[in-house]
Amino acid sequence: MLLEMAVGDAYGAGFEYAASEFVVANNTGAAYVEHPSHEGIVPGRYTDDTQMGLAIAEAIVSGEAWTPENLAQRFVDVFHRDPRVGYAHGFYHFLQKTRSGAAFLADMQPYSDKSGAAMRAAPVGIFPTVTEVLERSTIQARLTHDTPDGIAAANAAALLAHYFLYAVGSKADVARFLDRHVPGYGWSEPWIGKVRSKGWMSVRAAVTAVAVSGTMRDLLRHCIAFQGDVDTVATIALAAGAHSTEIVQDLPEALVGGLENGAYGRDYIVGLDRQLIAWRGAVSACGGRA
Repeated sequence: MLLEMAVGDAYGAGFEYAASEFVVANNTGAAYVEHPSHEGIVPGRYTDDTQMGLAIAEAIVSGEAWTPENLAQRFVDVFHRDPRVGYAHGFYHFLQKTRSGAAFLADMQPYSDKSGAAMRAAPVGIFPTVTEVLERSTIQARLTHDTPDGIAAANAAALLAHYFLYAVGSKADVARFLDRHVPGYGWSEPWIGKVRSKGWMSVRAAVTAVAVSGTMRDLLRHCIAFQGDVDTVATIALAAGAHSTEIVQDLPEALVGGLENGAYGRDYIVGLDRQLIAWRGAVSACGGRA
């Protein structure tokens, strides 16, 4: 899940809010591209979407208490060990000056309704019940997006991953599943047009892309074809699609092998993926108690 999430993020970073002509000409799903105007984002390098998702995954496998301060400390730690562009300008500078979870909670103004809580939520889907996914996702969302729309987007993104991780049902029924558990956002209504900055928009586009895609490469291309905030759409959709038995796992080697591989790159992400799956197995063996 984490590897596919990172590939979606890194591929999408080359197209985020790019001109339509650029997207149409370059969205092959075969190779990373350099964004026409965003400086500092090297092709194959993931952004804040993945980095914060790694923080969530590390918190899960650590077994530490799922508290706001512990999660905030994870966000601070992953940023300072590996600073990178891609964060919203204000949040980037906030993280630069913040060194502890306590300071994060004291100084953060968590009233955004954008996609930051949703983009990092997929790993939360590994918890074994819908109730626990919703509880844990809500806690992490409130750190930065303590608004009805911000929380709903995060919860839907986490449940989208949960649905496929636990083989809840067929791909055709996932939107109705989300409509039941996160009502009021029309997940069953296909997304059409450019994806703006609101979190629920990215999730709804991701749900639409998953529903119409039979392969991971097609899923990636469908996410980008919407245009707009497409790196977040691809991050959410590919994390979920990675465990769908109805989606062929055919991401090109140029994308998998071309993903950055520094200290917290591809090999680290693959290892963390394995830890997540082992954690899931241990929880299942204990009767679903995390």
